[in-house]
This record gives sequence, C-alpha cells and structure tokens, in this order.
Amino acid sequence: SENSLESLVSTGNICRSPIAEAVFRKLVTDEKLEHKWRTDSAAVSDWNVGRSPDSRALSCLRNHGIETAHKARQITKEDFQTFDHILCMDESNLRDLNRKSNQVKDCKAKIELLGTYDPQKQLIIEDPYYGNEKDFETVYEQCLRCCKAFLEKYH
Repeated sequence: SENSLESLVSTGNICRSPIAEAVFRKLVTDEKLEHKWRTDSAAVSDWNVGRSPDSRALSCLRNHGIETAHKARQITKEDFQTFDHILCMDESNLRDLNRKSNQVKDCKAKIELLGTYDPQKQLIIEDPYYGNEKDFETVYEQCLRCCKAFLEKYH
C-alpha cells in the first residue's frame, strides 16, 4: 500500500512537535500500521537544530510510557515535496510554512493546523516553553486527540 508520510512542525522543534511526533508514532505502532507511515518532526526556525527535546517534554512523554530520540531539525524543501501531510501547531507556523511552500516547485504536502483534527475544537496548540508541567500535559492531550482523529481519517 502507498506510504503516507507525516511531518509535525512547530517553531523550534523541541516542545510541541516532538511530543506530537512521538504520540503519533506510538499510535501507529499500537495499531500495527508502522509500515504505512513515516513520521518526523521539524522546526520552522533554525534556533535549536541538533538539540534534544526540552527536558519537560521528555518527562511528559515518559510519564505516558513514550520515549523519543528525536533531534531538532529545520524543515527542508524536500519535506514539502515528499511528505503527504505537514501538520503545524499555530497560525504563525502555518503562515511560515505556506510562505516557504510557495518557494518550492511541486509542493505535494497538505499543510494544516494539527488542531483542525481536534474533536474538542482547540485549534491552536500553544507553545508550553514558558509554561510549566501542566502546560506540557495539555500539549500532550491535545496532540493525542488530534493524532487519533487524524489517523482515523487517513488510515
């Protein structure tokens, strides 16, 4: 079957998008669909390239039994040409991605807010960087709801 490819994008790729990536990967694995999906995450900016996710993001995931070895990277032209879906966290990500995609010939990716899929209609997944553990937990719960709904729609 045709592979579906999904990239999850946030500003710096150390808080929201690695959580979303790890959550989606776990859902896909639990559903035995890992052969159908290639999942990655990336940043709009180049601030944190090569860094591990924020320690609070890692401990939030660990509390839910999820590990990740992701290192932050910036989104590339190839991402727009190879991924089927690029899902981002907020309007400023969406603006930046649409602007970047306009400079790419044959952009294949459908660029959307991950929150579009939230059954609870929380469109924006706020950056928890300046927040506390509870804010990371909120991001996790939003990502889980959205990724489940997204997977139901596209598997």
